[in-house]
Amino acid sequence: MGEFDLITRYFKRPATRSPLGVGDDCALLAPAAGMQLAVSSDMLVEGRHFLSTVDPARLGHKALAVNLSDLAACGAKPLAFTLALALPGVDEPWLEGFSRGLFALADAHGCELVGGDTTRGPLNICITVFGEVPAGAALLRSGARAGDDIWVSGTLGDARLALEVFRGTIALSAEAFESTRMRMEQPTPRVALGQALRGIASSAVDVSDGLIGDLGHILGSSGVGATLDADAATALIGAEAPGLRTELLRTCALSGGDDYELVFTAPASARDAVTQAGLNSATRVTRIGRIEADAGLRIVDATGAPVSQRFGSFDHFV
Repeated sequence: MGEFDLITRYFKRPATRSPLGVGDDCALLAPAAGMQLAVSSDMLVEGRHFLSTVDPARLGHKALAVNLSDLAACGAKPLAFTLALALPGVDEPWLEGFSRGLFALADAHGCELVGGDTTRGPLNICITVFGEVPAGAALLRSGARAGDDIWVSGTLGDARLALEVFRGTIALSAEAFESTRMRMEQPTPRVALGQALRGIASSAVDVSDGLIGDLGHILGSSGVGATLDADAATALIGAEAPGLRTELLRTCALSGGDDYELVFTAPASARDAVTQAGLNSATRVTRIGRIEADAGLRIVDATGAPVSQRFGSFDHFV
């Protein structure tokens, strides 16, 4: 099977948002009047971002989910995406599964494939996603202010727990492992919550490299500091994990990464509005800290005592 046969069989579909769809040199997109385009790219490399044993349908889902999560952090509505795919060879069962998972999530969010590229090489997936957001309404990293609450969506740390099982450093029950593995391989982008937070949240970022590192982007861009409740964050681990050390659970929740939840800030006066945004989007939201004027991140336990444990975040080149 040649490159263009591959594209036609597994990736070519009718498009409504682009006059051209897949198959021309460029895709054409026109945002609605009063809207701005939100654009994000993410690359997934085998052995770096996913294991070779991952189910291809789950990988197709995750490849798009990590990009939709960026749109969610901006408060944008998905429109379309492009796909650049390097493959070691033409594996038709793998392509069928991958495209099925990819398009299931795309259809759920009304996000169309409008172009891309394929080539032979080590397995590598790069998606660029396009969304729209009302002019001036995008959620940014730079809007946090002293006195704001820090919130997080969903659960934290489950993907890291699954990774530790794969590494052989911990053991979980079969049920708990499958739950954490789903969070690692098939994350849920919080698109509806991101849109519901427009006009409420003062800043936002998605948690891809770990809560500590990604919250740090907000603090740096906003020129503020924060105090974070480590126990409140650790309580968000969704899997039943009895017998695991507190230090490990804190590492998973605060530094684990691959959660693709939203961490966001909002004025204390907006607590009811944030809670309602969570209800409207069927998404759990939890308050885990506060923004402060003094620079730096201070991590405390439930009693307010400083936590001495050191935490990091994922870095692609470290």
